[in-house]
Order: sequence, then structure tokens, then C-alpha cells
Amino acid sequence: MKYLKYNMVGLGLLLFPILVGAEFLGNHKGLPLQDRQSISVANLPDTIGEWGQTRRFAPTITANGDSPTPLITHENTLVQQQKQFRTGLLISGLTLSTALYGYISWWDKSASTFRVRHEGWFGADTPNGGADKLGHAFSFYVSTRLMTNGFQWAGHNRKEAAQLAGLTSGVLSLGVEIMDGFTEEYGFSTEDLMMNLSGIGLGTVLESYPQWDDLVDIRIKYWPSDDARRLQDYDPVADYSGQTYLLITKASGIPTLRQNPFLRYLELAVGYGTRGYQPNDGTDTQPTSRNLYYGLSLNLSQLLNDTLFKKQNKPRTQKVTENVLEYLQMPGTALLFKHQLQ
Repeated sequence: MKYLKYNMVGLGLLLFPILVGAEFLGNHKGLPLQDRQSISVANLPDTIGEWGQTRRFAPTITANGDSPTPLITHENTLVQQQKQFRTGLLISGLTLSTALYGYISWWDKSASTFRVRHEGWFGADTPNGGADKLGHAFSFYVSTRLMTNGFQWAGHNRKEAAQLAGLTSGVLSLGVEIMDGFTEEYGFSTEDLMMNLSGIGLGTVLESYPQWDDLVDIRIKYWPSDDARRLQDYDPVADYSGQTYLLITKASGIPTLRQNPFLRYLELAVGYGTRGYQPNDGTDTQPTSRNLYYGLSLNLSQLLNDTLFKKQNKPRTQKVTENVLEYLQMPGTALLFKHQLQ
């Protein structure tokens, strides 16, 4: 069994191409849908839209002589219908994809009774030393942020999209855990649900407040572990010994440091990772450890924007690169020191 249930990175990986692609589709022919809608209801006598059509606002004189009210046009109705259709399509698609992924991965053995399982948090005697809990939080953090792109494509402004993404992620998270409660192997985990919701909350906040997003990143650093190579078990999702979860504070998000030509590329990194828990040979003889990490990292995204992408105006390659580097710490771009917990 490949411990996919314990690390929901698989869900994030499933959603990544769908929602990043949705962002590009929404911007492929000009303004996103929410911008088109805001233009169509602008309080101007005549507004020339992106599609080359004029929206006119007919003066409606009320009994008390109030100012004119905008005339709702056929095009406005079509835009609203498109927004509703895209929103429904996105939510239903995510729900079906999650259900299918869950069934294929771990719901194939169901139980007739609902069971609750208490797994613990970050203790040394827990099944994975807490790495699985951070995996839950990180995966739902990533999926919430990617869903926000999707809901922006559907026509919502950024804050609305973030709230819809958080709500959708929360419902999906609860649904996943309830389904787990009816499986023979797992059961409903309160700890998993709480970590899922923490990742959703953090993703919603960072999407809602861009100034915090400019300052903070949550990333995963991965390199195949010695245990994975020894056991020839090359699975990045289940290889907890190769994963380190990092909280990044970016100098480029601080106005005074952003102006410095050298400090703007530096980041402060703190993180957590376990070693020896997964993968293992099943004998429980290999040593395990829980580790805190701290050090400096390179803001590779900022460096590329200032060099390779400097003269380009947000090409697709740059957008994809920024999305990837938002969540992944590239090997060789961080100098980390380790403190082993007792």
C-alpha cells in the first residue's frame, strides 16, 4: 500500500494541471470574465467593451428624480450565465475528480459501520512523525490556491474566488474524511480534518490578501531519500524521508529590502521533516528522527523575473514557472541547518 491516504499531495497534483490550465484559458483572449463584467456595468453613458460592442445606459427617471439606473442588456445576462455555468462546471468537476481519485486510491474496501481513528500529531511514536499531517495541510493549501485561479477563470474577483475555493475545499475535505470513516483500513481522522482545514484557511488568507502573499510562501522540498533508494521505492508522495515542509519569508515582500539589489533575492526558511518513518522495510529496526530546519534560501522566482523574464510581459512560461516555484523549493536553492527533536 502506497500511503496515498496519509499524504494528500496526490490531490494537489491532480488539481494542478486542471486549474492552472483554467487560469490560462480565462486570460487567453484578453480580460478575465470578472473584468468583462465590471466593464459592462460601468456607470458610464457609453462603454466600449472588449468585444467591440457598446453598452448603453438608458436614463430611468424615478418618482423622486433620482439619477439614471443602468439598463441590463442581453449581453450582461449572457456573461452572468457564463459565470454561473463555469462555476458549476468547476465545482462538479472537482467533486467528481476527488471522488474518482479516492475510490481508485483507497475507498475500494468499504465497511458497513462508521469508525473514528485517532492517529496522534507529531509525536515520535506516531505512524509518520507528523509528516503525513503536514502533507494534508500542504495539499489542501495548494489545492485551495489553485482552485482560486479556477474560480477567477469562472468570472469571480480574487476575493470572491478565494472564498469559494476555501468553501469548496472545506466541503471536499469533510467529504473525504467521512468516506474514510466507512473504510476498513483508515477511519475518520479528526487530526487529518483539522490539518486540512488549516491548509485551506492559510491558502484562503494568502489569496485574499496579496500583500501577505508577497511576503510568505509555503513550499515542499523533495529529494529521494536514502531509504527510498535502498528499498527501490521511488514514490515522491509516500517518501516522507525525502520531504521537508518549509515556511518561507521573502525579502522581496518587505519594501525596504526589495530595493536592495542583493537582499531582494534572499529568503528566511524554517521547516519540519521526518526521516526513517516512510518508506521502511517493515522490520521497525531502522532509526527514525523528527527534525526542525532553519536557514536561508534563494528566491528563484524573483531572480528569473529580474533576468530571464525581465523584458517580457507575463508570458505563459513565466506564469507556469511562478506557479511551480510558489510551492516547490528547488534542490540546491536552500542552505538549511538541522535540529533533531528528542
